[in-house]
Order: sequence, then C-alpha cells, then structure tokens
Amino acid sequence: MSNDSTSFNRRTMLKSLTAGAIYSIAAPNIVQAKSSMSPADFPSISEDVSPQSLAINESFWARVAPFYDTAQGIVNLEHGYWGKMSRPVQEDFVTNTRKVNTELSYYARKHYADDQIISSNKVAAALGAKNEELVLTRNATESIHNLIRQYNALGQNDAVLYTDIDYPSFKETMQWLATSRNIEAVKVVLPAQADQKQILDTYIEAFDKHPNLKLMLLTHVSNQHGLVLPVAKISAIAKLRGIDVICDCAQSWGLLDFNINDLNVDWAGFNLHKWIGSPVGVGALYMKNGSLNKISPYPGESDPDNTKTSARVHTATVNFASILTIPAAIDFHQRIGGKNKEARLRHLRALWVNEAKKMPHIEVLGALDDESSSGMGAFRLKGKTSLQDAQALQKRLENEFGVFTVVRVGLDSGCCIRVTPQVFTSANDISQLVLALKNLA
Repeated sequence: MSNDSTSFNRRTMLKSLTAGAIYSIAAPNIVQAKSSMSPADFPSISEDVSPQSLAINESFWARVAPFYDTAQGIVNLEHGYWGKMSRPVQEDFVTNTRKVNTELSYYARKHYADDQIISSNKVAAALGAKNEELVLTRNATESIHNLIRQYNALGQNDAVLYTDIDYPSFKETMQWLATSRNIEAVKVVLPAQADQKQILDTYIEAFDKHPNLKLMLLTHVSNQHGLVLPVAKISAIAKLRGIDVICDCAQSWGLLDFNINDLNVDWAGFNLHKWIGSPVGVGALYMKNGSLNKISPYPGESDPDNTKTSARVHTATVNFASILTIPAAIDFHQRIGGKNKEARLRHLRALWVNEAKKMPHIEVLGALDDESSSGMGAFRLKGKTSLQDAQALQKRLENEFGVFTVVRVGLDSGCCIRVTPQVFTSANDISQLVLALKNLA
C-alpha cells in the first residue's frame, strides 16, 4: 500500500468500524502491478482441484490479484459497470493503440478487416457459436437495441413482454416498440427475492394470461441484483407458444460460465468489456442461423437474401485497438477458467450475503437459491426503497466506510445498492463491507 498520507489505511478502518466510529475517505491512489508480469507467470491450476475448492483458496487469488492494477484508498465493489483489463491485456491494448495510431488509414483500409474477422471468430468460438452467427458491436446495448427496433414479425393483435428486472433502457425500448406498432406491452414483475421455480412460474402465468404474445425480452442476469433466470426453460416454453425471445446477456458472459447453445435462444447481445476483461467499447450480437428474416437489416445496410448477421448493425468507425485486443482478453479469461471465475465470484457474494441475511436492518435482494445467484448481489435498508434512500446509503458506504458501490433503479420493489466484486477482490475486502453493513444499524 502507498505511504501517501491520503491513502486509506484498511487496518485503521477495520478497528474504527468495530468501534462504530465514522471516517471520511480520501480519493484512491493507483498502485500498478509489476509491468514484467506476463500470462506465463500466472499461477498454475491443477486439474484435480475443483472450481469450488479453488474459489475459497485465498492464497491462489492473492497471486491472481497482482495481474491487475489496483486503486488503493477505497474498496471498489462496483465492477458491473465495466471490467478491468488484466495487466497483459492492458499492455496488448497499448501496443495495438500505438500500431493503429502509427499506421492510421493505411492499416485500417488494407489490413483491419482481416484482423477484425480473427477477433470475431475468437468470440464465436469462445461462445460456442458459428462464425457467421456473430458480429462485433460496441456494446450489448447497441446489440439489443438493434434487435428490438428491427424486429419485423409483429402483427396487428400481437403483444410484447418485458419485466421489471430488465435493463431500464431496454424496457423503454420495448415500450417504444409497442407504441410505434400500436400493440400491447406486457410488463411482468418478478419477486424481489426469488428462486428458479418462482421465476419460471411467473413467466408461465404471464404466457397464460396473454396468449397473443409474440416477442419477449429475457434477461440472463439482472443488472440490478444479479438474479439468474432459467433462460433455457423459459425460452423452450415460449417457443412452444410461438413467442420469439431476445436475450440480454450484457452481464452474464464471464460472470457465469456457459455456452450460447445452453440458452436455447435465437438472438442475444453481449458485452466483452464487463466480465471478459476486454478494453471498453466491445460487444457482440448473436443471431442463430435461420433467424435473420425476423430482424430487418440496419437502415442503410442491404441483405436481400437474409444471410449476413453483419447487416444488422452499422458501427461505423470503431476503436480498432479495442477490437485487436479481444484475443488477448479471451485468452486471459480462459487462463483463469470460466468455471473458476464463476465459482470465485459466487463465493465472494456468499461471504457478505450470508452475513447480511442475519442482520434485521438489511434486506438482501435477488436469489433465494444457488441456481438463481451469481457473483453480483444487492441490498437495501429495510423499509428504505426510494431513490433518495439508496443514494444516501451509497454515500454513507463510500464516505464513512470506504466501500464503493452503486445505486440501481428499475425494480418495482424499489431502489437498491448493487455489490459486484471481481476476481482480484479479497475476502478482506468483503469483510470490510460486512463490517460496514453491521454499523449501518
């Protein structure tokens, strides 16, 4: 830790929290990992060790943490916005930035297309998709917005469905779609705490009540509280009823370990800059073979034979270096291991959630069972559900206890505080959150 006088002293804070004292936290300082670190220095993982056993091995994750530059002075538990590049990925990104900045349009017009295909195919392989089923975008929001706006299979008496746990912008876009087509928009409200059966039953009930449903937005992992939906089961029932499914995987890939075929959906949008660890500004759009006819090409793009996934977006000039860095990001993600990462993040969530559930003044939101949980979680003070309540709570956590989180809105049950650790987050960091929660009483 830095010796700078503005640095946050964790030992002092832990003692202070135990005593119930209140402190003001200064801005964080940045401590860089050793620049000599390379993927070859990554600690070995025995094939005999299960992801669950590795998840609780603090010594192993302490050796992973130096692969990331660390901000000292605050415990950052808000990694759901975008993820941190590992040191090797960051160095690859810097190299690619220099390359593009040096070669400029000569590179972009003569060689970038080939390199972009390599990166796109790398993503497809990692997701278990066919190369022609995937196109790179700038983010999941762009991908999902295009799917919703360009969906062309709605009839006069059809309806569309979304839920309160969906991303706020997507809910508004689904409502816009219904309004623009003069059809019904159905909003489903999921329980503030739910298990897989409750989630599935809620969707089936909505399907029964609205037999005219034609399109639904289905979120894999909710951005508000990390709830995992049984996407494959919901999608299977929806398909039997003639309901098309757009799946929002913005938060799920890398947070959970899965193959796109596991989800049983025709369309999905992804981020690579959250849990995969790419540079900011990289997403992907998946369109299963045979599904292109229901999603019109992007205005200005042409695809009369419905054969080009790429015609569903028009990203114009992109950050070339970010695209070039995708292979390095996926390689590092796979070096950790998708199952290992998922298990570690679930373990970190459990460390604070299991304690918070014992506190009468704390309401934990989201999963009631293991299948519905992810590494993300959320809470609020009981009875405090307004935006003002959540904003005040976020400020207290940051300014008094040195824990940075984020306010999430959109749930019908009210606003909350989201907690999102990363693989370099330690059990001691989570302990600081637990102590803060206790002192909120």
